[in-house]
Formats: sequence, C-alpha cells, structure tokens
Amino acid sequence: MGRLTRRDFVIRSGMAAGATMLAPRAFAQNGGTQGKFKVGAVLELSGLDATGGQICKRGYEMWAKTVNDAGGINIGGSSYEVELIIRDCRSQAELGARACEQLIQQDGVDAVLGAYTSGVQIAMNSIVAKYETPCIAGSAESPENWKPQPAYTYGIIPAVDLTANKAIAEIVKIANPEARTAAVVGADEPFSKDTAVGFRDGVEEVDLELAYYTLFPRDADLTPVGTRIAAASPDIVAVGGHDIMLVDMVRALKGAGFTPPALIQHYGITDPAFVDALQKDAEGVMGISVWLSSVPYEDDVFGSAQEYTSNYKDMFGAEPDYTAAGCSTAGTVLMKALQKLGEKPGLSQSAKRQLNEIIGETDLATFYGSVRFESSGDHFHNNTSLEPLLVQIQNGRIEAIGPSQSATAEAVYPLTPWAER
Repeated sequence: MGRLTRRDFVIRSGMAAGATMLAPRAFAQNGGTQGKFKVGAVLELSGLDATGGQICKRGYEMWAKTVNDAGGINIGGSSYEVELIIRDCRSQAELGARACEQLIQQDGVDAVLGAYTSGVQIAMNSIVAKYETPCIAGSAESPENWKPQPAYTYGIIPAVDLTANKAIAEIVKIANPEARTAAVVGADEPFSKDTAVGFRDGVEEVDLELAYYTLFPRDADLTPVGTRIAAASPDIVAVGGHDIMLVDMVRALKGAGFTPPALIQHYGITDPAFVDALQKDAEGVMGISVWLSSVPYEDDVFGSAQEYTSNYKDMFGAEPDYTAAGCSTAGTVLMKALQKLGEKPGLSQSAKRQLNEIIGETDLATFYGSVRFESSGDHFHNNTSLEPLLVQIQNGRIEAIGPSQSATAEAVYPLTPWAER
C-alpha cells in the first residue's frame, strides 16, 4: 500500500463531512435558559494535525451537547446553555495565538478550551495569561506547557515525561526473552520530541543499550529511518509522533524487512483509524493511554466510562480514545468551576480571575479518573493524578497489558513477523 493521506485517515476516523458532529448552533434548545456561557476553543481543524484536532473537537462538542441536552449549567437555580465557539488555527502555532486572542477580544468568551498539539497550546498560554482568561487543555501533553508555570492554563492529561519512561519499564517487565537494546525516534516538534526524550530516559533508567536515536522533520519520508532501525536490530522500537506518522513508521519498518519484538508508538494507535489503515500489520503495536472505556469511573455529567463510550459512539460512529475523553473532561472541570463561581454568563474580568482560582483548586472525581492540578514545580497546573497504562492492539482492539493490576490481557511479545501474518 502507498503512503496514507490525511484525507484517508480522517475518513477512516469517521470524521469525513457526513460523520462530523453537528455544529454548536444545532444543539438542542432547552426551555428555561436565560443566556449562554460562551466557551472558545482553538483547534487544528486543517493542516498537518487535523486528525487530532477533529478528535478534540468531538470531545468538546460531546461535553457541550451533553450539558445543553440536560438543560444547561445550573447557576443559583437558573440554567445557562453553552455556546461553543471554535476557531481553526490550521495547525500553526502563530495562528493559534491569534485565534485565541480573537476569541477573547472579539467573541467575548468566558473561558477557553485548549488545542490538540502542544506547539499551538504553548503559543496560546501567553495570550490567556495576558487577558486573564482561564484555559483548560484536554490534550496537550508536552511538559513544556507546564515548566514555565502558566498562570491561566491547565492540562487534563499528565505530561508525557511522566508516562513515556514508565511505559519502557513495563515492556521490560513483560519481555521474554529479555530485552537488551532499544531504538528511539520521534518527530522534531514539541510533543513528539518530548515523547522521544521520555522514551530515551526510560531506556536509560532500565539499563537498556540505546542502539539508535534520532529526531526527524515532522513531514519526513520515514523509509531511511526504518532502514537505519532495521540495521540496528533493537529489541524495542519506541516512536514519538502523531497519527499518520505512526502508520508510516510501521510501513517503513515492514518495508525494511524488520519486525521488532516490541514496537511502542505514541500518540495515535488508540484511534480506530490506526487499525483501519494497517489492518493485520497493526496487531501487537503498543501505546500509552491514561483512560480506556473499561475503567471503573463515573460522574454526574456523563455517567460511567462505559456510558460515555456508548453515547459517543451513537453521536460519532466511532469509539472515543483518551484524548476525546480528556477533552470532554476539560469541559466538566470548567462547568463545575463555573457553578462554584456562581456568576451568570458574560463574566467580568474580576470574575474570570476568581474562576481561574477555583479551577486551580479542582479536586474532582470524573468518568476519566481524578482531576487535581499541581500547584508548584515543573508540572504546575498539570493533572498528574492519572496513572499511565501500557496498551497493545490485540485482535483489532486496545487492551491494557500493564501495570499488571490494570491489565485486561496478556502481552504479546515478541511480535509475529509482518511477513508471516
């Protein structure tokens, strides 16, 4: 098969025009509402990162529609619907900053929901701080979001430096025969680079030999990378990147005639489009997740994780991954904070500052798990309370294979060579 196009991946993700969520204006109108909370979002709806941007859009829309269908956000006995205003940054950080400013200055939003990629989110952080408008990111996972201690930005998903190294340690635990060497590669952009660094740190922590390490341009031809990895013949191949790039990496390794005993890639294998694109070649690929639909969590907005998954599938025709669910959770955190604030829509600057303080004090049990934001250190305002899961594609489904207490299946190691499948 040829190189997967973004259009192909979007279609397989169920995000082609006929499968997209209804626009916010098409949300059900409920009686008894007296105004709307304007909530902005800056997303990569076109460009290189459109697939992930569309996943975030679904997650945010899932929250807004769920809240509006239930009557809106209750403030002191009155209900207020959510008006979700989404601006496309075309996968460019500078356009993301500009779109964020437009949401605050022109659209008059009460709060902002964050971008898919860390590159865009980092550009937004200074804008929301400048205008003292809270922003909750349901996706961005680079630690570079949190090290500068952003005053008005919060992240639902733990930074990748807290998860990637642990994933390598889990692979080493289940590897039989023993893993001795590893190759680590990634795209040269914030999230992917930080993921690769996290994988590399994990390799060092468990005393594996680092047989190969490189960062490459985000739109690079991966054939030479696959050839170099094959020449090094490592026991573990760890890849930092997004959706289509991960598909291309599998094809590059297969083209080089090399099947590593373990292949872990982050982020994209939990999107159903990954399996659709690769079919049997996706079998056995590992990844990292902080949420699965099987987790035993629930809340009073979405119900259980299983109920959230069922309702999401009804709306979009596809299963949610942890990014979509994280974006929905970002909306819940905002809603709970607005209820504690007790102010009607059209927040004053003083009210926005108070809202920001309330968000910082969040201690919430959700269908996604616990949400508590760090108040100091290198992960300031990041939700570090979630434990990462090592997952693997088995029979076309995502299974947790580690830690052992959370496992839903035994790990497949070593992988069956692609030529023998």
